[in-house]
Amino acid sequence: MIPLHTARAGQWLRIHFVPPGISFAHFVRVGMHQGERVRCLERLPGGTIVLQKNRQQLAIGRSLAEKILVVVLESARVR
Repeated sequence: MIPLHTARAGQWLRIHFVPPGISFAHFVRVGMHQGERVRCLERLPGGTIVLQKNRQQLAIGRSLAEKILVVVLESARVR
């Protein structure tokens, strides 16, 4: 497991932990739950991470990305 802010663009990830609160509710609203497979679409200047699940994208600031734990998947085919 790694903090989300260390993920590289293009990596496939499985969300392991999202801290409770407003951020957790926002994740659920856009269909990204703990255990979901997502792609790190890009890393923006300042540490913002853009995640993608299907056609949905979610930008996450560095301070929150430091608190979210993910598992790096070996291949895009891993489900």
